[in-house]
Amino acid sequence: MIVRACRSAKPMPEHSANPFAGLDLLSSAVVLLDARLVIRYLNPAAENLLEISNKVFTGCPLEGVMECPPRLLAALDSVLNQGWGYTGQKIGLRLVGGEVLQLNCTVNPVDSPEASLLVELWPIDQQLRATREERLVEQQQASRELIRNLVHEIKNPLGGIRGAAQLLERELNQPGLREYTQVIIKETDRLQDLMRRLLSPHRPMQPGPVNIHEILERVRSLLTAEFPTILSICRDYDTSLPELVGDREQLIQVFLNIARNAAQAIYRQADGSVTVPGLITLRTRAARQVTLFKRRYRLALEVKVIDDGPGIPEDIRERMFYPLVSGREGGSGLGLTLAQSFVQQHQGTIDCESQPGQTCFTIRLPLV
Repeated sequence: MIVRACRSAKPMPEHSANPFAGLDLLSSAVVLLDARLVIRYLNPAAENLLEISNKVFTGCPLEGVMECPPRLLAALDSVLNQGWGYTGQKIGLRLVGGEVLQLNCTVNPVDSPEASLLVELWPIDQQLRATREERLVEQQQASRELIRNLVHEIKNPLGGIRGAAQLLERELNQPGLREYTQVIIKETDRLQDLMRRLLSPHRPMQPGPVNIHEILERVRSLLTAEFPTILSICRDYDTSLPELVGDREQLIQVFLNIARNAAQAIYRQADGSVTVPGLITLRTRAARQVTLFKRRYRLALEVKVIDDGPGIPEDIRERMFYPLVSGREGGSGLGLTLAQSFVQQHQGTIDCESQPGQTCFTIRLPLV
């Protein structure tokens, strides 16, 4: 049976210095237990993962806080009695709210008056996501470098083609033939604009104090003007969040690209017709003890852009941040590429989970 709070065991005195403060710096969730399997300490990562408070649940029996599988309980007992460490994979823990987490864990004995066991937990999906993010970043950096080199090779010939088309147009006496030179000039201009957009992520940042809610309100107003009758936008803001240091224009472009993609996807069926109005949710929260690109931050900003559209096609989900990859007919395939590049320039991460009926983009940016 799971309970929400417990006072059955005596917690550590509040006036004493915390001997486990160093565990707060770890990105993995750490739970300290005594010989009776009573919780003695939870680091901030464990509080976030297990959705419980160290202050409230210190002194509670482990089994009163979560349902542990028999093999984990047996492992805890074995480590206590034999002093050997334990490593387990794909262990299911049922939390207070009923959610079941799939975790990898290690259990090691601790020589301390306050605790006997140190349990370290890693969500399986978090490990997979971190590995995937690193791999994607490396691939995308190589892809962008290749495209940048190609752009420089293409720009000069495009300029020559446009100039030749203009000279040819002056020599033609038949208006009908000038239509063909106009096609050449317009298509050349379109390609040159595409080249400029491909290179735009490489412009230097112009950082300054930024209020994330002002940025999201700007995005909301732009979307409301573009989709005045067929889009509902829900604001779920944590207004206590501090300002961050960033490039205002880049951040507006990040959230505008993501939200506009969502708005366009919501109303387009396979035949391109408009369906019933959809919903986009803009949500801001604080995230504590976050690791972004192998660097630990005490506080980060987390913004979620959630829509109830048809979802991202499965065949492009792994490639959707690549340049020129688009799930929409006529799309340039640069919106998410620019968004990811700008987020990475801010030392942040962008992630996406999508299924039919719900797509959620999560952007995390460091604050402290």
